Amino acid sequence: MSLLRSTVLGCGSYLPENFLTNDQLATMVDTSDDWIVQRTGIRKRHIASEGEFTSHLAVKAARRALDSAGLEPKDIDMIVLATATPDNTFPATAVTVQNELGMHHGFAFDVHAVCSGFVFATATADNFLKAGQARRALVIGAETFSRILDWEDRTTCVLFGDGAGAIVLEAREAAGTVADRGVLTTHLRSDGSHKSKLFVDGGPSSTKTVGHLRMEGKEVFKHAVGMITDVIEDAYTATGLGSDDLDWFVPHQANKRIIDASAKKLGIAPDKVVTTVDQHGNTSAASIPLALDTAVRDGRIKQGDLVMLEAMGGGFTWGSVLLRW
Repeated sequence: MSLLRSTVLGCGSYLPENFLTNDQLATMVDTSDDWIVQRTGIRKRHIASEGEFTSHLAVKAARRALDSAGLEPKDIDMIVLATATPDNTFPATAVTVQNELGMHHGFAFDVHAVCSGFVFATATADNFLKAGQARRALVIGAETFSRILDWEDRTTCVLFGDGAGAIVLEAREAAGTVADRGVLTTHLRSDGSHKSKLFVDGGPSSTKTVGHLRMEGKEVFKHAVGMITDVIEDAYTATGLGSDDLDWFVPHQANKRIIDASAKKLGIAPDKVVTTVDQHGNTSAASIPLALDTAVRDGRIKQGDLVMLEAMGGGFTWGSVLLRW
């Protein structure tokens, strides 16, 4: 039975020019390169310049994704932008990106699921495309987490950075088998009872301020591996596939220890895991498309490869996307 699959046509990413190494951070807070690398795998993070907003990063990543797909903004019907650090309380940063791209048709909106944002945005776009409400979608993850960090809190400021990544999806007729190119299945979850473990202590309704990121690191780590494996196993059940069938595992780039533990629990070989956290830290919703773009451009991910995306973020939110590139 034929059906519509959301097929990836291209990808792109952008990291701000400014970056902060672990040694530089050690002059700001009580930490060291050895301490950070041993516990997180992070070696540096990129920091947006003064006057460089989330929308600026998103536009640059979007243009690179469009170039990769051989398309122009006029060819896109919808934009879904995942971010927890919007330019403004409103309007959605997606409409700013839409305007900067010179796109005055279709529709654009933000999705807010923190580090799971890109997975949630991809699942959202996939459903619009399968429903026939759009033909092509630009899915973006973009963050300027440096703006919400407490730079005196060594437990959080060493972890996060800024960046953006994007993919272009197109609805295409497919045979309806797991051999199809495109998104095969998506699985999303949330549980608000864990809010206090990872949150920002501000907001327009509560404190009328932006606030700072707060995290109970040990608690997040404890829950992460189990939650991640949950939605990946759901993807296997839905498709009849398993870890041995994967060509690539592209997880949220939060912490190398979480990535390694998740892959080991799922029986995914280390050489199938795409890891870029060392080069940009945790960029929240931007981390998966940043890793994807890196692996596509260096030739690892090729057309026809089976790719698993997964993430967990504040809320808690978590989810998976299984797709054939």
